[in-house]
Amino acid sequence: MSDNGPGKAGFGQKLLKSNSLVFTYLRSIVSSQCASWADMLIGFMLFSWLGLDPFMATMAGAVCGGVVNCILNYRFTFRSEGVDWRAVAVKYILVWLGSMLLNSYGTDAVYGLLRSWSWLEEIGFKPDGYYAAARLSTSLAVSWFWNFALQRYFVYRSVWLDRHIVATLEAAGIKKTK
Repeated sequence: MSDNGPGKAGFGQKLLKSNSLVFTYLRSIVSSQCASWADMLIGFMLFSWLGLDPFMATMAGAVCGGVVNCILNYRFTFRSEGVDWRAVAVKYILVWLGSMLLNSYGTDAVYGLLRSWSWLEEIGFKPDGYYAAARLSTSLAVSWFWNFALQRYFVYRSVWLDRHIVATLEAAGIKKTK
């Protein structure tokens, strides 16, 4: 048994409590996986059990996964105490929409680039692999440099924009609840 003594937090405590970049990123991976599983589970259930078409089932799953991710990030990953949930929701949606656009256009651009490199087929790379490589590389880049960065430094922190978002939502009748 290890003695963690005063000031010597174990890995588990650091993972749960530390606001360092590394431990926050590790928590974001956990919340992202939970959201992805919710997304996939809901999408598959709606498609298989309720007969929704693939587009609608995927869209509904993505929305559910996004809600799960936003809540877990708010409470667990970034612990956004003192940040109005309404401002968080609006900022999250803005970042989420940007993410979808970056992933879509980025994947398309990388796919086009890979397709233009004929030497890839000469070394055994198949055209179906172009999409997989484009999708995975773009998704990782967007995840690290857009989603995580903006969620850590914009979405789940109080910023100047929050008061304007809250005022607009208050005027629209969307009140803060506990």
